[in-house]
Amino acid sequence: MGVRLVIALLFGVSSQCALGHSLGQQSAQEQTQESDSGSSSSRKAGKKPARHIRVEETEAPPPELAQAEDFIQKHDYSSAEPLLRKVAEADPANYVAWYELGFVENGLGNIEESIAAYRKSVAARPDVFESNLNLGLQLAKANQPDAERFLRAATVLQPTSHEAEGKFRAWLSLGHLLEGTKPNEAIAAYRQAALLQPSDAEPHVAAGHLYEQQNQFADAEREYKSALAVDPHSDAVVGLANIYMRGRRLPEAEQFLRKLVNDRPNDADPHAQLGRVLAAENKNEEAISELETAARLKPKDISLQRDLADLYATAGKTNESEAAYSALIAAQPGDAGLQHSYGKVLLHQKKFVEAQKAFMNAVKLKPDFGEAYGDLAFAASENKDYGLVLKALDFRAKTLPEDPGTYFLRASAYDHLKDVKKAAANYHLFLTAANGKYPDQEWQAKHRLIALEPKK
Repeated sequence: MGVRLVIALLFGVSSQCALGHSLGQQSAQEQTQESDSGSSSSRKAGKKPARHIRVEETEAPPPELAQAEDFIQKHDYSSAEPLLRKVAEADPANYVAWYELGFVENGLGNIEESIAAYRKSVAARPDVFESNLNLGLQLAKANQPDAERFLRAATVLQPTSHEAEGKFRAWLSLGHLLEGTKPNEAIAAYRQAALLQPSDAEPHVAAGHLYEQQNQFADAEREYKSALAVDPHSDAVVGLANIYMRGRRLPEAEQFLRKLVNDRPNDADPHAQLGRVLAAENKNEEAISELETAARLKPKDISLQRDLADLYATAGKTNESEAAYSALIAAQPGDAGLQHSYGKVLLHQKKFVEAQKAFMNAVKLKPDFGEAYGDLAFAASENKDYGLVLKALDFRAKTLPEDPGTYFLRASAYDHLKDVKKAAANYHLFLTAANGKYPDQEWQAKHRLIALEPKK
C-alpha cells in the first residue's frame, strides 16, 4: 500500500510543480485477499496477493462449503459463488459461508454484494478479525461512512494466525482511512502499525506525509529518516526532498534527489525536481542536463518544457530558449505568459520587431498584463514607434506604479515627438526617482534638459 506525497514548492526557474509521485492506495480487492493470507511476508504495494485461507470453523463444514473452498484455491470464483450462496441461504447463521462469499464476490468485482455478505458474516459472529477487517476495507473502497467502525474493531480482535502481521494490516488500513478527516488519529494508527512491524517503512512514510501536510516539518523529517533506516530505497527519499526544498535547504534536497535519480533513472519527475533545485543553486549547466533528461522521458509535459525554456533564458542560451518558446506557443497560442516570455528572449537577441509583436499578442490575450505593457513600451521605443510607447505606458500605469524606467521612456518618447513640456517634466521625474542609480541615463536626461530648458 502506498502513500501520496505533497507537491513541492519550488523556486528559481518555476514557482511550483508536482514532484510527480503519487503511489495511490492499494485496491481493496488486493487488501482483502492479503488480509486472508497466511503469508508472513510484509505487505508491500503492488505485491501479488497471497493465497486465501479460511476463517476458523468450530465444526465440520457442509460439503458445498468444502467444495467451494477448493474452487477458491484455484481462483475459480464463479464456480464457488453458487455453492456458497446455497450454504448461506440454508443456514443464515453460518458466518464462515458469508465470509467466503464476501471474498468471492470481491474477486468477481461485485463490491456491493461483497459488502452485503461480509456484513452478514459479522452480524452472525461479530468477534472474527478477518470478517471485520475485510468488511472495513470494502466499505472504505466504496467510501461508506461506517468503514472506520469495522477497521477499529479489527484492531482489537485476534487474527486467526500471524497476529502481529494481521494487526499491522488493520492499523495501517485504519490510518489510510483517517488521513483525510482525522490526520492526528491517522498518525496514531501508523504509530501502532510501526510498533507491530518495526521492519516495515510504510507506516513511517505515511506518518511523515501527514506531518508534512500539517507543516510539522521536524516531525515529518524524523518519520522519513526512520523509514530510510528500515528501507534506504523507500519513498521517504521523496518526502525528505520535499521538506528540504520547501525549507530552502537546497544542498540537502539535492543530495536526496540525486539518490532518487540513481534509484529511478527512467522516472522523469526526480530528474525534473533535481533540475529545479540545481537551478535555484545557480548550477545552470547541471540543471539544464537534468531538465533535458526529464523532457526526453516526459515529452508531453508542458510545464516541464516551459521550465526548460525559462532555464535556457536564465543561462543565456537565447537560441535554445527561443526555439523552446516557439514550440510551446505553437502548442498553446492562447497563453499570454508564454508570449511575454518569448518576447523577452527576443529582446535579448535585439529582435525588436519580433519582440514587439510577441508583447502585443500577450496584452491582447491579457489586457491587464502590466509587465508586458512595460516591455512593449521598451520594444516600441527601439522600433521608434513613440506613439505606441506612450499608449503602452498608459495601460501599464493602470496596474503598476511608475518607476525610473517608465519615466525615462515617457520622456524619451515625448522628446522625439517634440512635446518639450512633457518631455522635460518626465526627465525631471526620472532624475528624482533614479537618485543616482542609473548614471548613463541620468547623464543623458540632464543634457536633454539643458537643451529643452535653456537658461534665459
